[in-house]
Amino acid sequence: MLGFTPLLIIAVVAIMSSIKILNEYERGVVFTLGRYSGLRGPGITFIFPVIQQMVRVSLRTIVFDVPPQDIITRDNVSLKVNAVIYYRVVAPDKAILQVENFIYATSQLSQTTLRSVLGKSELDDLLSNRDKINMELQQILDQHTEPWGVKISNVEVKNVDLPVEMQRAMAKQAEAERERRAKIIHAEGELQASEKLAQAAAMLSRDPAAIQLRYLQTLTEIASEKSSTTIFPVPIDFMASFMKKGTS
Repeated sequence: MLGFTPLLIIAVVAIMSSIKILNEYERGVVFTLGRYSGLRGPGITFIFPVIQQMVRVSLRTIVFDVPPQDIITRDNVSLKVNAVIYYRVVAPDKAILQVENFIYATSQLSQTTLRSVLGKSELDDLLSNRDKINMELQQILDQHTEPWGVKISNVEVKNVDLPVEMQRAMAKQAEAERERRAKIIHAEGELQASEKLAQAAAMLSRDPAAIQLRYLQTLTEIASEKSSTTIFPVPIDFMASFMKKGTS
């Protein structure tokens, strides 16, 4: 009876160790005598001790923060760029069988791809067409990680650290651009004003009485300023009638 108790304890321990519980977001890659024998989970599964081994793989989305990378753009601007990558495992068997460590492999691939893609872009494209660059990074990473059973769901360039000299140059460029727009707007305003004045002069020249009325309106506007001396010019046409009477 005493010799039977250790065997019972060993059997109970073996049975307990063979019971594995996999969460809803987990899958188990099972190896039998070193050979791949299928996927398990989620829920309760049984693994024969010694004969079988199981590797847990999470199917949840993994967020990886790419550390800042030193990049030289195509127009020879040195800067630091970091990004964030969202990916998840869609084929647990490939993630274990095809690559030694899919998390480390994905992180290294993302760093090299970030340097390669941004090195082909100009600074203006990096700042203005960031969505296009993010899409290109996602397509390249997704293509290379597909044999590993990894799906790249999103890539976002987070921050672009520009040198101080480049920030000053861009500030001067932006100031010059604003001055250029201000001059263009002012010139367009002068052009429109000259066109309206030309139309007004053409309309006033059709009737001399209209010019006299305009003189009177101008006099009324000037007279509102009581601190000024008003000199009212008399139209030649107005004096011409008196000159004709004097000669007659």
